[in-house]
Amino acid sequence: MFSASRRTFTLSTLLTLAAPRLAVSAISDPLPSWRDGAPKQTILDFVAKVTRPGPNFVDPARRVATFDNDGTLWVEHPIYTEASFSIDRARQMAASDPSLKSQPGFAAASSGSLDALTSLSQRDVVELVTATHGGMTPDAFRALAVRWLASARHPRFQRPYTSLAYRPQLELLEYLRANGFKTFIVSGGGVEFMRTFTERVYGVPPEQVLKTKEIRSIDDGSGKPENIELHIGRRPILAFGNSDGDVPMLEYVAAGSGPHLEMLVHHDDAAREYAYDRDTRIGRLDKGLDEAANRGWTVVSMKNDWATVFPV
Repeated sequence: MFSASRRTFTLSTLLTLAAPRLAVSAISDPLPSWRDGAPKQTILDFVAKVTRPGPNFVDPARRVATFDNDGTLWVEHPIYTEASFSIDRARQMAASDPSLKSQPGFAAASSGSLDALTSLSQRDVVELVTATHGGMTPDAFRALAVRWLASARHPRFQRPYTSLAYRPQLELLEYLRANGFKTFIVSGGGVEFMRTFTERVYGVPPEQVLKTKEIRSIDDGSGKPENIELHIGRRPILAFGNSDGDVPMLEYVAAGSGPHLEMLVHHDDAAREYAYDRDTRIGRLDKGLDEAANRGWTVVSMKNDWATVFPV
């Protein structure tokens, strides 16, 4: 289902493959892929407020912005990108050692059934990820992940996953950095996997992709504020997510003194991407929609607020 090419690449070649990172200069509209409307204006007003002299000015050292990854910066349906990597890896491992199919994760991966995969327990998923990510040196894993990202294609869009980063978010990351912000990624994805592409795709260096406290911890839900405090040491003034797992991070930012901005991507565009919120196993946004309405958080409609979803 999510097969990877057997073509041989050198690591140096793979690292220089084209990626959709954008350069946003000081032009009249720094967010051209955002349609004019309340969310875009909220961002522009917030950045102006914290960067100009006045009562709301925030020193550059405190301009910290945190972003979730899956569903916030790039596509997460029909299944998380790193899960697709693990599935391909599991199928290859099971082909060499059929006895692995006795394990639920390997059996689901070998079946090619999306229902079987999304029905796995969290324990089964952790065991599958551990098995497919372990048993090799960090350099070997990095080379494997880079090679997979270069050859794998999204099942619907038939494009490399790194070309499915959201163009409006790439513009936003560049815009924030141009205004003195330091941008971090706080995600449930494996930090080793993400660090193979975040710098060339998002402009976020490896050290700004948060490392979890222990090998099997899942950087989601309440773990996000804990890891932000542990690894950044400053409360962000801006947080951007897309699912209920991001709510604690947004609550953490909202609890700070001074200016702060909390935002959620709402996936409501089935034509250009996917439409889902309360009734999904991947990227569920249920509590988050209610909390946003109650707390005044900004909900970004992919359908209405983004003129473009993916880089051309």
